[in-house]
Amino acid sequence: MVKSFAVFGLGQFGGTLVKEFHSMGIEVIAIDRDENKVNEFSPFATYAVCTQSLDENLLKELGIKNVDHAFVSFGDDLEASILTSLMLKDIGVNKVWTKSQSVHHTTVLKKIGVDRVIQPSFDVAKKIARHIISDKMIDFIELSDTYSMVEIAATPKINQITIGDLDIRARFGCTVVGVQRDDAFVISPPIDEMINTGDVLIIIGHNADIDRFEKEGI
Repeated sequence: MVKSFAVFGLGQFGGTLVKEFHSMGIEVIAIDRDENKVNEFSPFATYAVCTQSLDENLLKELGIKNVDHAFVSFGDDLEASILTSLMLKDIGVNKVWTKSQSVHHTTVLKKIGVDRVIQPSFDVAKKIARHIISDKMIDFIELSDTYSMVEIAATPKINQITIGDLDIRARFGCTVVGVQRDDAFVISPPIDEMINTGDVLIIIGHNADIDRFEKEGI
């Protein structure tokens, strides 16, 4: 099922999320009070909104209640961050993740029921965007602009299939560099290594090849 997102605040973190979702063909609503930022990121958003004040009626009009995930990243404006997060939870947004600026900010966000508090950098924003659209991807490490190493959970589709039979090198251009199973870790698994549902495959490869493997091969 295709997920949809809303990003409140188009600074470095929020703007990076919007661009990353756009690069993956994911629907995202982008919202900020700065018209210049809205104009900057509108080419990457499904819908971009400039507004000086947010209330529940506007959020409902924008269809925010129907998004799968909302991200709140209002820089140093703690009041806007807290009130927006609270409204999103009140209208029933499934998951609300909010960028925190301090320990006290984090405490308040947790008290109002934010699903996750994050203190991210530019790179973490890209990691979160790639991780959050997938139910299979556990972690994501960017090695360059085009290559990454990811942890992907094995699904029943490949249960009791060996590394050799999976043959992702030939089929998808990726390489399995390790398998995590319970407390054991197999480095450079042999071709007769059997994969079980729930195993974590550590894959390295081109981002496009990894995406293809995740969608078609596992």
